[in-house]
Amino acid sequence: MLNEFKAFIARGNVMDLAVGVIIGAAFGKIVTSLTESVIMPVVGWITGGVDFTNYFVALGTPPADYKGSLTDYAALKAAGVPMIGHGDFITQLVNFLIVAWIIFLLVKGVNRVVAKKEAEAAPAGPSEVDILKEIRDELKKRP
Repeated sequence: MLNEFKAFIARGNVMDLAVGVIIGAAFGKIVTSLTESVIMPVVGWITGGVDFTNYFVALGTPPADYKGSLTDYAALKAAGVPMIGHGDFITQLVNFLIVAWIIFLLVKGVNRVVAKKEAEAAPAGPSEVDILKEIRDELKKRP
């Protein structure tokens, strides 16, 4: 069983997947930082100082020993107050859209490179028009 596990781990696909997950996690942190530190403050500035991180609807009351602000989403969440954090959702949605856009651009670039290689590697044979001309000429020869 140990030898089978070694063979499984040593396969290229498993290693590629592991590298992809690690790079994806690091990339996710970069995108989160970009969203929270650059994009959302600009969006807040454009919308007149709106801070999306503190947009929420409290579904319960804070515990009796809670001393923090009633408008601080992170503090209320840490205190265990049930909430709908639609501002956090907007931030995460922007994160997702950034990641999806970058992945789209990467896949588009890879597809372009692969298509060029396939076009270069395709054997040069007669075109459809050439084949149709040959068929036409053969049919003309028949009585």
